[in-house]
Amino acid sequence: MRFFLCSIFMMMISPIWPLGENPLPGDPYVIVNKRTNELAVILDNKVEGVYSVATGKTDDLTPEGEFSVTVKAANPYYRKKNIEGGSPDNPLGARWIGFDAKGTDGRIYGIHGTNREESIGKFVSNGCIRMHNDEVVHLFRTIPVGTRVLITDDSRSFEEIAIEHKALIKKQDVPNQ
Repeated sequence: MRFFLCSIFMMMISPIWPLGENPLPGDPYVIVNKRTNELAVILDNKVEGVYSVATGKTDDLTPEGEFSVTVKAANPYYRKKNIEGGSPDNPLGARWIGFDAKGTDGRIYGIHGTNREESIGKFVSNGCIRMHNDEVVHLFRTIPVGTRVLITDDSRSFEEIAIEHKALIKKQDVPNQ
């Protein structure tokens, strides 16, 4: 009996126990709009910031859907061409925020800095989302592993998209406290 009660208790405090909606209102949430090449950070029930980004050369390269941040790395190593983190030749820039698109566990698709700042705002990547280095450092500090990332091609505002995905609560829907 004691083992059974301990097991139930452990399941209840486990991060994989279903605790309700995901994301919870107030949780960080990232939206990337491929149509406008912009990234928005939703934090504390408001759009904290909107940043210009670069996305895939073709529409199919940057996957659409809702994903989770699974990996974060400062000064990431670029395996493909054996380039050390922090090198000015490193195309991943100052930070890597990997997400689990297409079952890749955050190792293939990510939001990262760049050594080609002039590429920001354009359709030039092989699928990742590029940001200015100072902005990706800010994002890296702001969002934890587990943060949901929505990639879409949408003509609506970030607020409308966030409300639909329950990452933002309309002011009239916030209960009185």
